Amino acid sequence: MPKPPRIEPSGDVVARLAATALALPEAHEEDAWTGVRWRIRTRTFAHVLVAQEGYTSAYRDATGVDEPTTVLTFRSSGDELLALVHAGPPFYKPPWSPTVVGMVLDEQTDWSEVAELVTESYRFCAPQRLVRLLDAL
Repeated sequence: MPKPPRIEPSGDVVARLAATALALPEAHEEDAWTGVRWRIRTRTFAHVLVAQEGYTSAYRDATGVDEPTTVLTFRSSGDELLALVHAGPPFYKPPWSPTVVGMVLDEQTDWSEVAELVTESYRFCAPQRLVRLLDAL
């Protein structure tokens, strides 16, 4: 049986994330293997996609949820990483990196929290010169 066509994240979700991500120094947006990602140089600091049946998905593996679900992955460290990993829904822990956290984006999403998490992920990935530039804004 052929795979179903890929579902892409909604334009509204991408636009909301882009408003935060592209305001960060030297950040850029690009299409990813699925969904959209935001990078600083070659490091991805945020990636939005739809986890769906028929495709490999850390979200589906972690939760068993089969319905198409929009998820954001980002980087974290220290106490914030520990808190997010142990918070439970809407957060989950993909197994492929010790510093990556996933988050379901839905009707209950707190977009100011998302903006903070994306900004902190950028800080984690960006060169110190750009972090200092961000701090000066």
